[in-house]
Amino acid sequence: MSFSLRFRALAVVGAAVLALSPAAAQAPATSSAPEVLLRFDDIGMNHSVNQAIEKVAATGLPVSVSVLFVCPWYQEAVEILRKNPQITVGVHLALNSEWRGYRWGPVLGKAGVPSLVDSVGYLRPSVDDFLHSKYDLGEVERELTAQMERAKASGLKIAYVDTHMGTARATPQLREVLERVARKYGVGISSYFDEDYRSIWGTAPSAKKSDLLGILGKATTKQPTMVEMHVAERTPEMEAIFDQNAAEQNQPGAGVVDHRKAELETALSPELAELARSGKIRLVNYGTLIAERGGPSSMHRPPPDRPIP
Repeated sequence: MSFSLRFRALAVVGAAVLALSPAAAQAPATSSAPEVLLRFDDIGMNHSVNQAIEKVAATGLPVSVSVLFVCPWYQEAVEILRKNPQITVGVHLALNSEWRGYRWGPVLGKAGVPSLVDSVGYLRPSVDDFLHSKYDLGEVERELTAQMERAKASGLKIAYVDTHMGTARATPQLREVLERVARKYGVGISSYFDEDYRSIWGTAPSAKKSDLLGILGKATTKQPTMVEMHVAERTPEMEAIFDQNAAEQNQPGAGVVDHRKAELETALSPELAELARSGKIRLVNYGTLIAERGGPSSMHRPPPDRPIP
């Protein structure tokens, strides 16, 4: 499971970035080109993630990013995103804090939403921990609203929301809260626009690129293909990250840092650049997709048998 991209020459990444300058990032797609939406999650989680999304932004690709406004590093992410209007910004609504040794609490603090936190004031580490706690739905709505208010105060235009680890949509009652918050702020909800949701999160690091290219090769014009991605630079900060919920993400050569660095290299790959430049796929972001479908008011809840992020 070792990952050879650790030693890849920097010139390869640089060439991919240059090939996707904003002026030439994407050729006009044919009418038969499938729509593809790349959604990068956990932005603002830490400096290493922000460094990675800055490299993705430099390609000029029209992507979407979901920002953890609950995290300490969100302000750096805001500064990066202000300089990159081709990127659509969403809020990664969080009710969990899953990393060992790196935890965060709610925007409203322990006193503001006591049912949502553990004994020291951190959000709970897993979906199951949250669902088996005595959480208060009113506090959930107040905390998600506070995260939206922080996002709004950043000055960024917020187009959509999604849910960190899926917790804020894990029950019918939580989903109703999520939908109410989205309506209040006039934003879309990821997966509510008929997207075909895919992820390369669980793919072995060495197979990330081939997996993504395979997904894009099978994309159709029947519905937009949305691929969830997670990126980070390889730094001591990321080397220390340990996922308390996924043992398979903590293996030698296939730890969290290996997975996220591999997804960064995939996003910067010449193969993805060529697909976009040639018009074989039509890259869109949530700003474009939501507008094409008539705005947030055109949302519809996905059927229960459809995988959702």
